[in-house]
Amino acid sequence: MSPEELHAIELLRRVPYGRVATSMRALPFLALARHVVVDGKVVLRMHSGFGYHQACNGSVVAYGADNFNAPDSLMWSVQFTGTAQIVEPTTAELELFGPGPHFVDGAVFDPVYMRLEPQFVTVHSLAGNLDRQHQHAL
Repeated sequence: MSPEELHAIELLRRVPYGRVATSMRALPFLALARHVVVDGKVVLRMHSGFGYHQACNGSVVAYGADNFNAPDSLMWSVQFTGTAQIVEPTTAELELFGPGPHFVDGAVFDPVYMRLEPQFVTVHSLAGNLDRQHQHAL
């Protein structure tokens, strides 16, 4: 792995959730996912009730995460792009995920797992005066 890929993996391990992006019926969508990193691959856990995993399976997806809600003085985002495959996680992977939510939009959480082998990795950061107060001029 390149230094940038190793840095992206290290950053990804700092946050538990991100967003997976692909298209479904020719329309783009973003979906929330829990992630863990195992052997340089990103393993995602999503709710199967929306069917998003079916659009992702075998397709190129982008998975991104960031620390934008953290009080850090340096904001960062990472993006991993590659093909996603539905998988059965190992016992060790399940332990890394920890317990899932009980409900998603009022429905019982039904997990599905996908493995993303990154082909492209990007890291972006913002440093300096990071005023996090939203200011709107009228």
